[in-house]
Amino acid sequence: MDQIFNNTENAFALKTDSQLERAYFLFKLIANQPLVRIGTAVTNFAIKAHLPVESLIRATVFDHFCGGTTEEECIPVVDKMFEKGVSSVLDYSVEGKEEEAQFDATLEKILKILNFVKEKQAIPFAVFKPTGFGRISLYQKVGEGKGLTPDEEEEWKRVVERFDVVCKKAHEMDVALLIDGEESWMQDAADDVVADMMRKYNKEKPIVYNTLQMYRWDRLEYLKQLHIDAKAQGFHIGMKLVRGAYMEKENTRAEELGYKSPICISKQATDENFDAGVSYMLDHLDCMAIFAGTHNEESSYKVAEIMKTKQVENNDSRVWFGQLYGMSDHISFNLAAEGYNVAKYLPFGPVRDVMPYLIRRAEENTSVAGQTSRELSLLKQEKKRRKL
Repeated sequence: MDQIFNNTENAFALKTDSQLERAYFLFKLIANQPLVRIGTAVTNFAIKAHLPVESLIRATVFDHFCGGTTEEECIPVVDKMFEKGVSSVLDYSVEGKEEEAQFDATLEKILKILNFVKEKQAIPFAVFKPTGFGRISLYQKVGEGKGLTPDEEEEWKRVVERFDVVCKKAHEMDVALLIDGEESWMQDAADDVVADMMRKYNKEKPIVYNTLQMYRWDRLEYLKQLHIDAKAQGFHIGMKLVRGAYMEKENTRAEELGYKSPICISKQATDENFDAGVSYMLDHLDCMAIFAGTHNEESSYKVAEIMKTKQVENNDSRVWFGQLYGMSDHISFNLAAEGYNVAKYLPFGPVRDVMPYLIRRAEENTSVAGQTSRELSLLKQEKKRRKL
């Protein structure tokens, strides 16, 4: 495939000069690890102390990485991106809730988003996080096969019911539904619930999509076993493949508790695992659909090359590329210009509630070797091109 990701005119066509400058400024800050640590601590303190910092956050990091505070506020961003062929996934990015009333409120929000999505061609997927519907410690207990108290049994039934209500509605509305991956110690229980939803609602085609975090060395085998089950039981597999977002937390916990880390031994092993997962799914598009969530240029080229080799059309509905809003525009917009299916995860929610997500984005960019420097180099290149 031609090297298309250096085309900064395509990549940043939607950015004004001032937005380009803001992006450059933000990635300069993110490139400085000590500054990110200090900024994170100060921001957390300011939020907890209810200091008036929301307008500053809103004007800088929030507006760069988020679509708005409500679904309606996201629409101008959604429509602008869709003019360039890039779709959106509205991601209600409120995290860390622990109470039943909050889980019910999240359920109502996801159902509202499904109604919203059905009316917009530019938003082909809905999405939610398992921890939006239940406590992480409950998922862990279920996944480890520990006995539940009668109250916990009832609580778990409500968690499964929330999944079912959303998946049933997605199926009725014919809207694809992405379910995000989380920490390994709660993921087994979530995987079992999502697999049941696939059995129930993916009989004709993929509607329900689980997430495989391919920095885990066991995920390819999990996919292959699920494929065996799907063939035997007559359902389709929808899967979002990503590298993963909790590496340090996973390794630290494994070391502290004395078990083998679920994380691949090296970055190269993770890359190979991701590419093997993509390749396996593209070999079985008769019963699978893939959402390749990656900010890695090499992986993106490989997906496109395999599609070409297998004579899969660029816009085949069973293959999507995905990136996060505010990152890797050079991948998203250049792939879209070539006619591939591309969707940006577009986070939204109240500024204070979305802060954990934004902090993770900053930390992730700091820790991923080469990510921030690549963003800076492309932004610099586009600034220079515009001056000329």
